[in-house]
Amino acid sequence: MNTKQLLRLFPQPSTACTLKNVYLDPFGWRQPGRTRPVVAANFVTSLDGRIAATTQANPELHLPKSLTSGEDFRLFLELHAQADCLITHGRYLRSLEASVLGNILQLPNTPEYEDLHAWRRQQGLREHPDVVIASSSLEFPLHPSLKESGQKVYLAAGQDTDPARRQDWQAQGLEVLMAGKSGSVQGKPLVDALARLGYRNIYLIAGPRMLHTMLEDRQLDRLYVSISHQVLGGQTYRTLLEGETLTHCRLRLNSLLLDEASDNGCGQFFASYECIYDS
Repeated sequence: MNTKQLLRLFPQPSTACTLKNVYLDPFGWRQPGRTRPVVAANFVTSLDGRIAATTQANPELHLPKSLTSGEDFRLFLELHAQADCLITHGRYLRSLEASVLGNILQLPNTPEYEDLHAWRRQQGLREHPDVVIASSSLEFPLHPSLKESGQKVYLAAGQDTDPARRQDWQAQGLEVLMAGKSGSVQGKPLVDALARLGYRNIYLIAGPRMLHTMLEDRQLDRLYVSISHQVLGGQTYRTLLEGETLTHCRLRLNSLLLDEASDNGCGQFFASYECIYDS
């Protein structure tokens, strides 16, 4: 990936650029010195909008293998490296325990990604971001890598969740952040709670419902989307966003990069957007 070339389509003029570090500079999302937290999210999707799907061989919703690529993973980790806090959810931890998804709670400790660890050290960041687990059921396993990596772990829950389960998690050392008036976590109360704890660069690695609540509450600042040049179809699938219609959010293109031939056999676009909210 060190020499892999992309074509920058936007901003103009079009020019070749190296994939490595393009999401650190010039198209990174950290904004040092800003008082309000910066929140970024990243998704990979097919041209027909699938981020997860079922197949005859696998009736559970899952990330199709064909959507993954080394190029997309490298850029995902460049975004990850900029965070002081990650937001994930209980569904991901259940999938991780079942080996349905890989572990993205830490930067890999391999020579290939040592430059990202070095970048974090240069920025004065800890080895790995802390982690918030948003959950309405409060039923999920804690992955052992969280303790092994020394990451601070929080539980984010709505007020209507089971108080006994919240107390169980507190007894296991998790600080509980009350972030919603119902059973679900809401975007603004969660970001406000993280701001009070001193976090300023928050990376969303949750699903379409969490993306919706962040947009609904005007909390998302930057959206990154990798668009693989393939169509998947299928009867059961998940798309980028789930929830009620949003009418107050517009996306302004920040960058558009073309990968003509990725290592999964498909080309792909890498797009980033600024979130603009109507008053």
